Amino acid sequence: MSYADNVFINMCKDILENGTDTQGEKVRPHWEDGTTAYTIKQFGVCNKYDLRKEFPALTLRPTALKSAMDEILWIWQKKSNNIHDLSSHIWDSWADKDGSIGKAYGYQLGVKHMYKDITVEKMQIAFPDGKFINGIPKMFADDSVTPYRVYAIKDSKTGYWCMDQVNRVLYDLKNTPFSRRIMTNIYTFADLHEMALYPCAYSMTFNVTEDKESGKLVLNSILNQRSNDVLTANNWNVAQYAILTMMIAQVCDMIPGMFVHMIADAHIYDRHVDVIKELINRKPFPAPTVRLNPDIKNFYDFTKDNLIIENYQKHPQVKNIPVAI
Repeated sequence: MSYADNVFINMCKDILENGTDTQGEKVRPHWEDGTTAYTIKQFGVCNKYDLRKEFPALTLRPTALKSAMDEILWIWQKKSNNIHDLSSHIWDSWADKDGSIGKAYGYQLGVKHMYKDITVEKMQIAFPDGKFINGIPKMFADDSVTPYRVYAIKDSKTGYWCMDQVNRVLYDLKNTPFSRRIMTNIYTFADLHEMALYPCAYSMTFNVTEDKESGKLVLNSILNQRSNDVLTANNWNVAQYAILTMMIAQVCDMIPGMFVHMIADAHIYDRHVDVIKELINRKPFPAPTVRLNPDIKNFYDFTKDNLIIENYQKHPQVKNIPVAI
């Protein structure tokens, strides 16, 4: 049995047997036909996955792992808020006529913040392909025409370097890996009114330990999520942030370790209950082998084609799942 299947089955059973039913409460979500979408929910769900042992993919039904990676690259690598930069269509209903979802997700990770402790020497360690061109106070990658490959910009007034959250994570992991301050947060209150959807998965914290046998550094991570639709999104989120941890570990010459998924509100919608019951009664298969192309050494060089999936045996997909809005 896949460990992820076991976690999923136990979580669903706990929600169904011990969760709180919101039937009759004043809730925001509704179905496409206008009917109120009620849930059975559990507060404060914590699931842990050891990426050294196996990849956390469901076999009870397939998870589109390459599409999940494509979305995480859209947010974390391209730092985009436009659906035209994304291969799948999962965000189409939230986008405006120009394809924007507002100041959400990738937009927040692309905003550069000022830091007084960043140095050129440490930037050169973190971004060995970085260059300073013609005295311009910017650190570019070789592909300087790509906006998201501008690693840092120097503020002319203070002299401090400005860097986005993703690059700050890479900078810290390569220079001060044992810091307890390596994290991102995209739940920016000042910008919520300009977001098509408030971020569900809003914060990542990275923590490094050392493998005592090999001496290699181990990258552990925690995803904080305010809300999780268990049927439609749970393993999708688990898989994509596990892949993110693997990518960052690889480019920082680390081993991916523990991935912890913290969910404030894990819920099963009323129209999903029968599907969930069907899924958790299926017999799980062993976990697939999922790895990355080992030749990729720069986070910004990854594509979804660098994800290698082997022996993924899974049950048929559940089709026509209604999605609450």
